[in-house]
Amino acid sequence: MGGPSFPSMRGKELLGHLRRSPLGYRDDPNQRGGGSHKKMVSERYPELLFAFHDNADIPPGLVRKILVRDVGLTQEQALTHLRGGLR
Repeated sequence: MGGPSFPSMRGKELLGHLRRSPLGYRDDPNQRGGGSHKKMVSERYPELLFAFHDNADIPPGLVRKILVRDVGLTQEQALTHLRGGLR
């Protein structure tokens, strides 16, 4: 398969990346209930259902899937964002 490799990370770390600019995800204010499932909205990107506990280990392939397929970033944009460079 090849290509750039994505890191594994904890749920709270990925959540921080999703909330950071320019993605700007936030909890949906219309969501009812709580638990580990969070409906998240962004002004520029598709709605997400974030279903991880803070300390859950998220494997690299799933980090890639969330940022590339679910959010809609290219692999390069996703990796740049994870490194703190996408603004």
